[in-house]
Amino acid sequence: MWSATSWPVTLRAGSLALRPIRHRDKSEWTAVRHRNVRWLAPWEASNPDPEGFLPTFHQMVRSLSGQARAGSALPFVIVERQAGGRERLVGQLTVSSITWGSAMTATLGYWVDAERAGRGIAPTAVALATDHCFRELGLHRMEINIRPENRPSLRVVEKLHFRDEGLRPRYLHIAGEWADHRSFALTAEEVPRGLLEPWLEGSSRRRS
Repeated sequence: MWSATSWPVTLRAGSLALRPIRHRDKSEWTAVRHRNVRWLAPWEASNPDPEGFLPTFHQMVRSLSGQARAGSALPFVIVERQAGGRERLVGQLTVSSITWGSAMTATLGYWVDAERAGRGIAPTAVALATDHCFRELGLHRMEINIRPENRPSLRVVEKLHFRDEGLRPRYLHIAGEWADHRSFALTAEEVPRGLLEPWLEGSSRRRS
């Protein structure tokens, strides 16, 4: 359950870590996003209000940090430890819409730098966050919604064996239009060993 010690928290798996997003990440975050404009544009959330706008970086961090303190979100950046110990920002992962009470559920979204895609970063990050939510926070269900055309993200949930719950027509406003999404989910009972350990074991076998 959520408590005063639940946030901030940093989660680690080898050289990969999920740590809270912070205002001083702006320069590196902006550089990564700028380099990945074409890679991320088809999947980007947009404002359905013709007169509306998306938040600035600092507005986003303030909003997410407030949600984290209230126990309704876990806003992480994904970082990789480099030679010499420096951490490089390679993506973002947010657990949002955390609902307590009789639901005990949350929704997870993520993006990864195209230069680091295909190296197991996204599955490792998703597994790490989901295990934390199930084991440490006591959540019961994790949901991920993905556009049917987004093959890289579909591969992530396939690798982690998320259950396909079907199509949600015109579910979210993406890249300027209401877009269909496929919903994937897992409950804690379906993964008694968690996600990270089996995923890393499988990755090790595939490399050997």
